[in-house]
Amino acid sequence: MAVPQSTHEGLDSRQSAGLAVLKERFHNRYSDAAAVREQHGHTTTWHANQAPDAVIFAQGEGDVVETVRICADHGLPIIAFGTGTSLEGQVNAPRGGVSIDMAAMNAVVRVSPEDLDCTVQPGVTRKQLNTHLRDTGLFFPIDPGADASLGGMAATRASGTNAVRYGTMKDNVLAVRAVLANGEVMTTAQRARKTSAGYDLTRLMIGSEGTLGIITELTLKLHGIPETIAGGVCPFTSISGACNAVIATIQCGIPVARIELLDTAQVRACNAYSKLGLDEVPTLFVEFHGTEAGVGEQAALFGEIAESHGGGPFKWETEAEKRTALWQARHDAYWAALQLRPGAKGVATDVCVPVSRLADCIAETISDIEDCGFLAPIVGHVGDGNFHVLPLIDMNDAQEVARAEAFLSRLAERAVAMEGTCTGEHGVGQGKVKYLKRELGEASVAAMIAIKRALDPGNIMNPGKIFAIGE
Repeated sequence: MAVPQSTHEGLDSRQSAGLAVLKERFHNRYSDAAAVREQHGHTTTWHANQAPDAVIFAQGEGDVVETVRICADHGLPIIAFGTGTSLEGQVNAPRGGVSIDMAAMNAVVRVSPEDLDCTVQPGVTRKQLNTHLRDTGLFFPIDPGADASLGGMAATRASGTNAVRYGTMKDNVLAVRAVLANGEVMTTAQRARKTSAGYDLTRLMIGSEGTLGIITELTLKLHGIPETIAGGVCPFTSISGACNAVIATIQCGIPVARIELLDTAQVRACNAYSKLGLDEVPTLFVEFHGTEAGVGEQAALFGEIAESHGGGPFKWETEAEKRTALWQARHDAYWAALQLRPGAKGVATDVCVPVSRLADCIAETISDIEDCGFLAPIVGHVGDGNFHVLPLIDMNDAQEVARAEAFLSRLAERAVAMEGTCTGEHGVGQGKVKYLKRELGEASVAAMIAIKRALDPGNIMNPGKIFAIGE
């Protein structure tokens, strides 16, 4: 995978005129300051920063509509920006244009406890929503490591530690409102829990990475806070033993809520960064939700499975403060890993395979890491076959960078060969464009491009992501 470099060579006169119109219209909510532009091209990734030509700070759907219409009239690319935590260059502006910052669109519009749903603006973050819901007895379960915006989470089809029980964003979004490339506003569905009326436009928008439209409102499923939550850690003598314990747990039908794998390097990093004091061996973080009796039974069954695969002892508890510290450490795993090699860049990537192939895929990946001589911690949402690898790379060493690129390609191809995917939850963005045809086939990618061209004939909506159209 080549690291993308900036290809933006400046705007033509028509596009420059569009920027002038936007500046006149939005005044102090328009910025072309270098630092602001660079911030909106930066992502937590190793891809080169490709800044937009200007940033609009939207305060409502009307601002988004007006910005899109002006951009459409002048052929200006448009990139939606939430919190900037995407990992495959989704907010970069390889052709310049306008970044629409959605942070100020952060209202919780409606909560309906009796229907277990709510409606929010796209700038609402997952932590903000759950704080708002605190007194309702409900929560929103999708929890990527960052406190990402819900609009961005929908656009990248985000996931997280709870996915094994509660699903991903595609399973928890009932409807969206989105501004299309011509400035029209589309509502994809009503609030009903199921429908057979027409195409599933909601799922079309989720994971589209801003290439089909800009999400301005989401209707989300909510879940009741469980009566009892128990979590804990279980050390293993080997990675393969931990993986096989996960496979057995899923195959036995134990309704585990979270089951996360940390390899030895990642445990060492979390110990240092989050002061955990764990044994530095392959470890599973596990959590169960349900009644007091049910949770106890599930934990006991898991403990037996773990023991049969070289794991244990499994220590678990229900005290909220200790559980929260454990899962915060898991969410901070990326930042913890960076401390293992100060000055290196973390090359974050993820793949996902059928859970029965998990042990094989991780074993082959570890062997590859060792052959490359990398320090590359592994951590993953292994209950659904998804794991992350973070090679720590000296970006000033061209040979090391080249070895990292080759490693990432082999990892993606390995997952696809095992009937998996090159990206379980990071999205395609810029970094994984070349794997899409290998994974889905020419016909599937051609169908996606046809949809893109139908909805965005001018290719102004986040160009250069998912597909290489016109390049």
